[in-house]
Amino acid sequence: VQLQASGGGLVQPGGSLRLSCVASGGIFSINFMEWHRQAPGKKREFVGNIWWSGGISNYADPVKGRFTISRDNAKNTAYLQMNSLKPEDTAVYYCKAGIGGVNDYWGQGTQVTVSS
Repeated sequence: VQLQASGGGLVQPGGSLRLSCVASGGIFSINFMEWHRQAPGKKREFVGNIWWSGGISNYADPVKGRFTISRDNAKNTAYLQMNSLKPEDTAVYYCKAGIGGVNDYWGQGTQVTVSS
């Protein structure tokens, strides 16, 4: 199983980005996908997740109301729509998935920089 995160970049404060996380390699049952982020000098933190079967999502307080996680079952892909971005959202964003009996697959990370 491999996870490929993409979509990061440089955006001005108040702008938007959409990240994608694609799972590949013998996928038969995705349980959930999560997004985490790690800013320079800080610990990795949970951003949000989505449960695959029902599509229910949860978010950390700093991103509630600004970020939305969705999924495309047919493409084995989760999306992180980030709106009203702030400089403090600058971080490397990682996706994590629970697939089959393993709940700890990680993608390689994609850099998001919010700066004017």
